[in-house]
Amino acid sequence: MRVPRRHDHDAGGDPALLAAKAALRDEVWTALTEGGASRFPGARHRISNFRGAEAAAERLRELDAWRAARTVKANPDSAQLPVRQRALQDGKTVYMAVPRLAEPEPFFLLDPNALADPPRRAASIAGATRSAKRVAVAELEPVDLVVTGCVAAGVDGARLGKGGGFADLEFALATAAGLIGPGTLVVTTVHELQVRGPGEIPTAAHDAPLDLVVTPERVIDCRAERGARPTGGIRWSELTPEKIGSIPLLERLARTARP
Repeated sequence: MRVPRRHDHDAGGDPALLAAKAALRDEVWTALTEGGASRFPGARHRISNFRGAEAAAERLRELDAWRAARTVKANPDSAQLPVRQRALQDGKTVYMAVPRLAEPEPFFLLDPNALADPPRRAASIAGATRSAKRVAVAELEPVDLVVTGCVAAGVDGARLGKGGGFADLEFALATAAGLIGPGTLVVTTVHELQVRGPGEIPTAAHDAPLDLVVTPERVIDCRAERGARPTGGIRWSELTPEKIGSIPLLERLARTARP
């Protein structure tokens, strides 16, 4: 059986930090698998879908910040499908990243008033191709709430993704475009087995921290403990040529914006 390449195979940065992150991913994926908490197609090498994802989405739905939000930017992973579904059911506009930002127009715009399918199907990657409009970053409106997927989430707001760096790139692009501001909440939904204590998740300067971590059992407010959000837009020096070449938007921006 072929072992998938690590998602950070084309990542730049400190090799020791990358190795520490990779080791923690393996630890969390093992815990989810052995604890019976992961869903098909398994925990490893992805933002893991987990048992209780719907309950976590409902707990998020109970928050005042959720009720106040009109526009949500969300990751496309299965673990957050229940969140995207409920956003559409609640009449919120959803911007969902195209997987791996692999298109010149790297976001789906899901208008709750113009869906070709019921919200649950429309909120899936397959359903979005029928219900959503593809949009460029310049076409996005400012967002009230950012929903991001995690392999691990710290009570101190530290976030560990699967290693591709796409969530941090999305955050940098949206921040530079003025779509995410200092008051925009960043939240995730995870299983309790994915939660880690303060200082346990290694981070780099480009890692966007979490404000709220929501599990099926509780809401963890990280705002008093989390680090500062990254500023300055895209950190070109930390991107390899392979990474830039894999994302059409970055390729286009690199021709004019790279120092």
